[in-house]
Amino acid sequence: QVQLVESGGGSVQPGGSLILSCTASKVNNFPMYNLGWYRRFPGKQRELVADITPRGITDYAVPVKGRFTISRDNDNNTIYLQMSDLMPDDTAIYYCSAESTLTWRNYWGQGTQVTVSS
Repeated sequence: QVQLVESGGGSVQPGGSLILSCTASKVNNFPMYNLGWYRRFPGKQRELVADITPRGITDYAVPVKGRFTISRDNDNNTIYLQMSDLMPDDTAIYYCSAESTLTWRNYWGQGTQVTVSS
């Protein structure tokens, strides 16, 4: 069973930056996974923030375009989300996901809280 562990969440002032990391363990063929970051606002469904394909093609939700950058390190089985110019509306629990393009099984991290407040 693939395990994903996020880190890097916390509290930051508006305009600040954070980098989230998510490392996968017990995983084979990590380069063959679609990887993504999602977030969930209180009382809302989880929504896509950004994703990256095995070939490195990225896609971003409109609210974060130009401010967030997703990347992957296949050598270390890690996904990153660089977040800059953070706004209070970015406050949410952030989850990483990994979907195998071989088996189409999807895995989730436990989530990490990001709070943007002055």
